[in-house]
Amino acid sequence: MTATSARPRQSHFRWTVCALLFFATTINYVDRQVLSILAKTLETKIGWDSIQYGYITAAFQAAYAIGLLMAGRLMDRLGTRKGYALAIAVWSLAAMAHAAAVSAFTFGIARATLGFGEAANFPACIKTVAEWFPKKERALATGIFNSGANIGAVVVPVSVPWLAEKYGWESAFVATGALGFVWLIFWLAIYRTPPEHPRVSTQELAIIQSDPPDRAGTYPWLPLFPKRATWAFAAGKGTN
Repeated sequence: MTATSARPRQSHFRWTVCALLFFATTINYVDRQVLSILAKTLETKIGWDSIQYGYITAAFQAAYAIGLLMAGRLMDRLGTRKGYALAIAVWSLAAMAHAAAVSAFTFGIARATLGFGEAANFPACIKTVAEWFPKKERALATGIFNSGANIGAVVVPVSVPWLAEKYGWESAFVATGALGFVWLIFWLAIYRTPPEHPRVSTQELAIIQSDPPDRAGTYPWLPLFPKRATWAFAAGKGTN
């Protein structure tokens, strides 16, 4: 049976995909914040000082910046299904690897790997939204998955101290890192591009593909600098 003949009469499956992006972004922010919640505990357990902790934090930021330069090309080359799966597998393994770290140096390695993997989250989400939503719905879909960052910021202070106190600090890294592999099971089982997906109706596919083709071409960088929107965007990103 082909994907076309198996299509349902009606569907809204693109919002299921958006929900997957939301949960991935929530996990992304949960994984990156565990260390900051446990920093004081680990300062005693591992024995690092504030300077070494600064190096650990810098390792994440530097790797994240490098990862951003590569993530978009990775998604374009592998596609969102494989590319996003690879990214979340890398950052989830890195998150769990914090539990095996025994020094500031090994924490720095785990942290850098986490940052490198997590950098792919937003390029993957944006590309997925572009594949699954017409332009008139992309702002809403982007807002929904982006809200996962705030949910992650709420979940960590509630759950991580409890896990660390009851089962040890290592359990917090293992448990939160394992969430990514749970998500990965659903992603690989559910995700296909809209034309290939048997759960997308012909009507929904027409909505997804309703935008006219984009005009090919490039836009030079220099004319962007005098525009107010450029600096407004840069200022907003600089305050994140």
